[in-house]
Amino acid sequence: MLRTVKPRNARSKRALEAREAKEVEDVRTAIFVKGTHTGEIVNGVMKELMALKRPDAISFSKKNAIHPFEDASSLEFWAGKNDASMFLMGQSTKKRPAGLVLARMFDARVLDMCEFGVDRFVSMGEFKTPKSTPGHKPMIHFASELFDTHPRFIQVKSLLMDFFNGEVIEEICLSGLEHVISVSLAPSPAPSQPLPPILSTSLEEEENVANLPKIHIRTYTVSLLPSGTRIPRVELREMGPFLDLSLRRHQPPDPEMWKAALRRPKLKKQDLEKGLGKKKKNMEVDEMGDLRGRVHIAKQDLGKLQTRKMKGLKSLGRENDHGEDGDHDHGEDSEGEEPRLKRRKRD
Repeated sequence: MLRTVKPRNARSKRALEAREAKEVEDVRTAIFVKGTHTGEIVNGVMKELMALKRPDAISFSKKNAIHPFEDASSLEFWAGKNDASMFLMGQSTKKRPAGLVLARMFDARVLDMCEFGVDRFVSMGEFKTPKSTPGHKPMIHFASELFDTHPRFIQVKSLLMDFFNGEVIEEICLSGLEHVISVSLAPSPAPSQPLPPILSTSLEEEENVANLPKIHIRTYTVSLLPSGTRIPRVELREMGPFLDLSLRRHQPPDPEMWKAALRRPKLKKQDLEKGLGKKKKNMEVDEMGDLRGRVHIAKQDLGKLQTRKMKGLKSLGRENDHGEDGDHDHGEDSEGEEPRLKRRKRD
């Protein structure tokens, strides 16, 4: 069962309500933690990734003896204290050199983790090109169908999307798109044993990670050039960093926790997204999310309802009225006079 924390006073209650799950989540804050032994490559990778993540990044300057796959208590403590939901840990050992661990949290508990090995790293400083503005929302491109079919790469795609994705917005100015993060896969090292093209429902069957292709992460800046039309011409320039990563260990999410993380609130009668604000009388949101209102009016007399006026019906009614009145008058006053001839109807 998930842990429930009861507030002790009004201040702690407001703090807990601010950290509760929302329909549209806030920007995920990432904490960068260094292990006891880090090399030049790990330090450079963490520095470059932190530059892409700013300003939603927190860096720990001191080294920490952490082993997230064995004991994640330190991560849970830091997540609750700093209100962070992502961790990037770097550590280099003899058994696993140049290692990165990307962890995701839910309710201050570890949801899932994935470990990578840095095989190649090219820094931003080696590209003499303009850089993007910190804090701008990147465009992310995944160039392989395995990111939608293979369980390991589905997890990697989800982690990278949560790590790099910024604030959830409905629209953006064209000039605000400054850089692109492209994620692709290298050719499989064992072409004679292709990976299964369909999605596997069981994550308990571990595959040999040596047969999985490497992940290539490339970052480009977007240049909008005049094209003579309203749509500009787009060019991509290498910005860096460039990373070649290989998959190592991973920890799948707990089914109960994963179900709670994906749970979405039901539609309420007062829905802020539909403009209701506080509950208003005779207004509601149906199951499809449409705003519906009910109007109460008095009982109407349909006999006095004004309909569309037609010229033919109007003249015919007048003639009938005059004819009835004329017959009545002639019968009383002038009985010897001959009745008037009726007008012929115009065709």
